[in-house]
Parts: sequence; C-alpha cells; structure tokens
Amino acid sequence: MTIIVKNKETLLFDEFKFKCSVGKKGFSKNKKEGDLKTPAGIFELGKIYYRPDRIEKPLSKLKTTTIKKNMGWCDDPKSKYYNKLIKIKKNFKIKHEKLYRKDNKYDIFILIKHNYKKVIKNQGSAIFLHLTKNYLPTKGCVALSKKDFLILIKLINKKTKIRIT
Repeated sequence: MTIIVKNKETLLFDEFKFKCSVGKKGFSKNKKEGDLKTPAGIFELGKIYYRPDRIEKPLSKLKTTTIKKNMGWCDDPKSKYYNKLIKIKKNFKIKHEKLYRKDNKYDIFILIKHNYKKVIKNQGSAIFLHLTKNYLPTKGCVALSKKDFLILIKLINKKTKIRIT
C-alpha cells in the first residue's frame, strides 16, 4: 500500500483521508535545497524518530529511534554528511536541522527517503513526515496532526511507500 499526498491539503492511505500541509511553494520534481517545495515522486520511508519525554514508544511495524538532545539532520550541501543524521557537538560549524526542538513538530516523525541513497548536493534534505498543530505550510516536508499521525503509523509497514504528486 502507498501513502498518497494528493494535493496541498490531503493525504490518503487505504480508506483513510487525512488533512495535511506541504511545502509553502507546493510540489517540485526538481527539488532544490531551501526552495520551500515538497519533492514530487515515489519515496521509501525510513525509521520513526520520537521524543520519549513527550511520546510513548509508537506502535508501528517501522523501526523506531529515540531522539536525543545532540541529534540533528545535516542540511549543509557543502558537508559530506549532507542529508544524513548527525551528532551535534559544541561549536558545530555544519548547518543542520535540530531534531530535539522546543516546538512539537519533531516529537515524532518519519524520514521520507528523498535524495537519500545516492545523495546529490543541493537536491533537498531533511524531508520528513512530521507533526503540525495549525497546518501552516512547511519548508518542504509533509505534516499531519498528532492524532492522524498516530493512526497512520499503526497502518503502515516497511514496504509502504509515499507518493507525492
């Protein structure tokens, strides 16, 4: 089964229809770093990352990883770690997205494997299926309410893909 992001506000899976939000500038087949667009295509899903201080270990067939305070996702096209999970150290010079945040966006999220296996610099990084409270546009991710996210992760498995049109 495939998760389908049908348009800027609708995500479908099986008979479920969820409200979602996507990149501020819509979709793109030619995603570029910082373009505020959600990449269009069919992508595999990665692990579920979650904050154990805010969310119980999720019930899902996907592998899970706890988010620690020193975790980040490299969004620096100049770095050899571009579009990879990294450990943030003191005086860290590499641009990155903090995963341990004050807001609730990344309390739980799934990696969307865009530009992941064979990473191409500047083609987009840190594309996640994450949480939203207000459905404001994202910087390129797909966002769902916490309630809908927790329903979705019970339904999907490691063979599930996401199709963003």
